[in-house]
Amino acid sequence: MKILKKIGLLLLFLLLMSFSYQQKNIKINNIDVIAEIADSDEKRAFGLMYRESLCENCGMLFIFDEIEIHHFWMKNTLISLDMIFINEDYKVVGVVKNTEPKSLISRFVRTPSKYVLEVNSGFSDKYKISIGDTLYLE
Repeated sequence: MKILKKIGLLLLFLLLMSFSYQQKNIKINNIDVIAEIADSDEKRAFGLMYRESLCENCGMLFIFDEIEIHHFWMKNTLISLDMIFINEDYKVVGVVKNTEPKSLISRFVRTPSKYVLEVNSGFSDKYKISIGDTLYLE
């Protein structure tokens, strides 16, 4: 069993080394966020899995090809997150707060989106993020 765990960790390391996330500065409610960009199927699938922490104003911006209802789960995600769903006009269309780490529960909002910004749990309440707010990409 130990050898399987070591092989799994090696495969995870190789996956992490196979791509890197570009970073962009974004702004929401005049709050600066350093966002890693997940703009491919592989990057979106891996997301923030296996991370033990995320800096206070850091996050991951998922960019999708299609505008639709996007579902997320927290499998292998070790930290609680807020998910901010954003439409093609960069307007917030919904927020899922305080997700449960390692959960297989599907998280989504009922309005189609093009982007989803994942940030630390509590970010949305702290900065009063709500429907209609605007995301600015720099």
